[in-house]
Amino acid sequence: MIATVALAAASVIATVLIHYESLSLLLRVSRSRFRNPRTVMLVVIFGVLFSHLIEIAIYAGVYWLGDVVIDIGHFVANTQDAVSYFYFSMESFTSLGMGDVYPLGDLRLIAGVESLNGLLLISWSASFTYLMMERYWKLNGREV
Repeated sequence: MIATVALAAASVIATVLIHYESLSLLLRVSRSRFRNPRTVMLVVIFGVLFSHLIEIAIYAGVYWLGDVVIDIGHFVANTQDAVSYFYFSMESFTSLGMGDVYPLGDLRLIAGVESLNGLLLISWSASFTYLMMERYWKLNGREV
């Protein structure tokens, strides 16, 4: 159980730090490099999407580590490859929960933590995107 809690905590810390640094970078880049509001918003949207994919990949790696290396649980699925771990991680991160791949053992705790973490990070991204749109959507009193 200690390994499970350590993996879950490390995953949360890593993804929150990555998300914070990603949003900080997007803010700096949007202020300094781009003048066109449409370009800024495209950079923000694709940057946020990319950061979420990295965070999902971190959890996929944690699932592989917990399943194959540490053996704190396993998955019920048709195949056990990198795509399956990433797919399950994306389901958990977004709280989609299709149920065709699911963990057993202590990996269930990590899946629950990922869902909560994903909800918070996605909400953070939505707030950031809203603030960026509010800043850049109207320029000089006219819609862009």
